[in-house]
Amino acid sequence: HLFLDSFSAHYRPVQNVSFMVDYYFWNTEVSGFHLTNILLHLIAGLLLYRLLIEVLGHLVPFPDKEKTIARTGAFLVALIWMVHPVHSAAVDYISGRADSLCFAFACGGWVLFLRAKSCEARWGKIALYCASMGSGLLALCSREVGLVWVAVFLLHTLAFGKNTAARQKLFILVGTLAVVAAYAAVRHLPEARFSPPPEKWPLPVRTTMMMRALGDYGRLLVFPSNLHMERTVVEGTHYIDHAHWQAAASTEYLAILGLFVALCLVAGSCLRGPGQAWRIFGAAWFVIGYLPTSNIVQLNATVAEHWLYLPSVGFLIFLAGCVLELPVAWRKMIVVGSAFAVIALGTRSWYRSSDWSDELTFYQRTFASGGVSARVAGNLALAYSRHGNAKEAEKILRRVVETTPDYPIARNNLADLLAREGKLDEAQKMFAESEQHAATARKDYPHTWIAALNLAHLLAHDHQDTEAIAILERARHDYPQVWDLIALESEIVRKSQGPQPALQLINDFLAQNWWHYAANLAAGRLYAQSGDPERALPALRQAARLDVHDTEALNLEARICRDRNRLDEAFRAQERAVARQPDKPSQYLLLSDICERMGRSVEAKVALAEVVKLQSFAREHPETVTN
Repeated sequence: HLFLDSFSAHYRPVQNVSFMVDYYFWNTEVSGFHLTNILLHLIAGLLLYRLLIEVLGHLVPFPDKEKTIARTGAFLVALIWMVHPVHSAAVDYISGRADSLCFAFACGGWVLFLRAKSCEARWGKIALYCASMGSGLLALCSREVGLVWVAVFLLHTLAFGKNTAARQKLFILVGTLAVVAAYAAVRHLPEARFSPPPEKWPLPVRTTMMMRALGDYGRLLVFPSNLHMERTVVEGTHYIDHAHWQAAASTEYLAILGLFVALCLVAGSCLRGPGQAWRIFGAAWFVIGYLPTSNIVQLNATVAEHWLYLPSVGFLIFLAGCVLELPVAWRKMIVVGSAFAVIALGTRSWYRSSDWSDELTFYQRTFASGGVSARVAGNLALAYSRHGNAKEAEKILRRVVETTPDYPIARNNLADLLAREGKLDEAQKMFAESEQHAATARKDYPHTWIAALNLAHLLAHDHQDTEAIAILERARHDYPQVWDLIALESEIVRKSQGPQPALQLINDFLAQNWWHYAANLAAGRLYAQSGDPERALPALRQAARLDVHDTEALNLEARICRDRNRLDEAFRAQERAVARQPDKPSQYLLLSDICERMGRSVEAKVALAEVVKLQSFAREHPETVTN
C-alpha cells in the first residue's frame, strides 16, 4: 500500500511503491523481492563508482595521473563497499531496501547534477538539473537518511568545489533547500504514527554511547565478525552484578575503541600529504553519516549494521587516502591485496546471507551471536511454535515474561500460545491483565491492542459476544483506525445482530481509509448478505482494483451477477479471476457454470477440461500443490 496501513513511524512512500511493483510481478514469491534488492544494491554500487570518479578526481594532487588514480580508487572503494558483509541487513532483508533505494536515487541525482554542470545545451542543462532535483526528492522519500546525502553533497560542492563560482554555489544551495522543503511538505501529508518517547539520558551517558557505537562500527568495518540484527551498546542487565558485567565486558571496551577510531580520523585528516584531501573528505563523509545514528538522538536501536550503508563509503575513502601516502610500489601491493580482501569479504557476505534462509535459522543465529533481547527471544519462540515445537516456544516465552515482565508482546504471545494449546483459563487471565495495562504499555510499545483483540477472540469463542464487543469498543476508542479490531468487532456484530450494524463499523472505517482492500471486500460481503447487490458490486470492484492478484472479490461479484442473470458481467468478472489464478480448478468450475447458463456450451466444456487437467496434474505432482 502507498498508504500507511502499518504502525511504523517512518514515511517511505518510494519503498512502498517498490513493494507494489514487486507484488504486481511476483505476487507473494519472495525470490522476486530478493532479486529486486540485489539489483538495487548493484545499481547503487555502479552509480557510486561513477560518482567517485568525478568526486575523487577533483581531489587528486597528481594532475598527470588524475584519471588513473581516481578510477582505481573509485573502483576499489565501490567494489569493497558492494561486497562488504556489514550491508547484509540492507540487501538480504527485504524491508531493508530503503537504504539501497535512497542510495541509488541520491547517488544518481548527484551524477545527474555533475552531468548538468558539464552540459553545453541550455535546455539539456535545465532538464538534467530538474532530473537531479527529482532524483534527490525520491531519495528523501525512500528513507530519512537522504538528508545525510544532502549534507554530504553540500559539503563537497561548497567546500571542495574548486571550479564552482560563489554565485553558482548560492543557486545550488537554494535548489537543494527547495528539494528539502518539498520533502517536508509531502512528509506532513499522512497522519502521525507511533514514536517511542525520548530517553532522558544524561550527557556523560550519551557521550559514552556515542563512543561505543563508533567503536562497534569501526570494528565491524575493519573486521566484520559477529554480525547480527539485534545489536546494542547499552543493556540494563549488564549492571545487575559482577557476573553480568563480566559477560558484557566487551561492550565496556567499545568506548575506548571508539575513541581510538575518532583519533585516527582526526590524525589522518591533519596529516599532510598527497592523500590529505581524500582523507578529509572521507572522514567528513563518515562523520556526517554517523552522527544521526550515533545516539545523539534516540532511535529504535542504539546501533544497527544497516546504518553503515552510507557512512561506510566515507570510511573507505579515508582508507584510500591513507594508501596514497604509501610509495608507488607499496600502492601496487595494496591493490593486489584488495583483491584478496574482496574475496574474503564476499565469502563472509555469502555466509551471512545464509542467516536469512528461514525464520528459525535467522533467530537461532541471531540469538547465538549475542542478540539476546526480549524481542529476538520472543520471535524465536514464535518460530519454534510455527515449526511445531510448542514446548520449546512456551519455555522461551515464560523465561522472557519472567525476566522482562513489562514487555507486553511476549505476554500476548505466551497467552496466544497457551490458548492454542487448550490452556484457556491461563490464557484468558494473561490477556485480561495485558488489556488492563495496555494504556500504560502503549506509551513505550506499539501493537499493545493485540491483547484486547486476542481476549475478544477467546470471549467470542465462548459465545460471550457482549463482553467481547465491549472490550473491542474500548480498544477502538484507545486505538482508532486499527483494522484488526474493527474487522473482529464487525464479524461478532454480524453474527449476533445482523449485517446492517456491522456495515456501519466498516463504512466508518472506509470513510477515512477508502484504499483498504480488506475493508472494501468486507463491505461487499455485508451488502450482499443484507440483500443489496447494487451497493455490493461497487465495493467488490474497488477491492479487485486495489489488489491486482485478488480473486475473492471477483468470485463474489461473478456469483452475484450470475444469480441476478447479469451473465455478461458475471463472465467478465470470472474471466479476470481465471487470469489472476489460472492454476485453481474452482475458478474454471464457476466459469463453466456461467458459460453453460449463457448457452456457450463449447467454452463451458473447455473450462471443465481445464479442471480435469489441473486435478490430474495435482495427483501426479503432489509436491507442487500449495495452499
